[in-house]
Amino acid sequence: MHSKRLLPLLAVSPVVSAFITSPAVSFPRDNAAHIGLQAQSFESELGAQPPLGFFDPLGLLEEADQERFDRLRYVELKHGRISMLAVLGHVTTSAGVRLPGNIDLEGTPFESIPTGIAALTKIPGAGFVQILAFVGLLELSVMKDVTGEAEFPGDFRNGYIDFGWDTFDEDTKLQKRAIELNNG
Repeated sequence: MHSKRLLPLLAVSPVVSAFITSPAVSFPRDNAAHIGLQAQSFESELGAQPPLGFFDPLGLLEEADQERFDRLRYVELKHGRISMLAVLGHVTTSAGVRLPGNIDLEGTPFESIPTGIAALTKIPGAGFVQILAFVGLLELSVMKDVTGEAEFPGDFRNGYIDFGWDTFDEDTKLQKRAIELNNG
């Protein structure tokens, strides 16, 4: 029983410690100076804002050029979008919203599939294959700049999905992109 109460605490402890310790305390003195020099080249990039500013604790951008930064920014945006969709999916299914019908030909209703990690044990193997095929399709043909018209890394409009983006002024566009980076 004790371990069940301790597990949530252990799960959030890295998150809490990230906010308690400063980057200067977390790294040796010479590494902190190196990160400070590295930050000068990307400190004005979108997403480098208070209170952290430019934050690269793993040193992924050591001696990186703009192309490497743009690639990592693209991956950051894509993974952030996937994470936001995953949270939304979990909240939706936890609220009791399910697809109508059955998940397989044997007649297993969607309503019988639990939420969260427990769902992994209940989804049929063919269902996982369909999920992987769909993700592969998205990865190879949709979630990338197909037309070459992207304004920034992570711009997947491809000339036809807009949702009013072109009606925003430049400051609003930058604000919305910064919000996505900070929430994703």
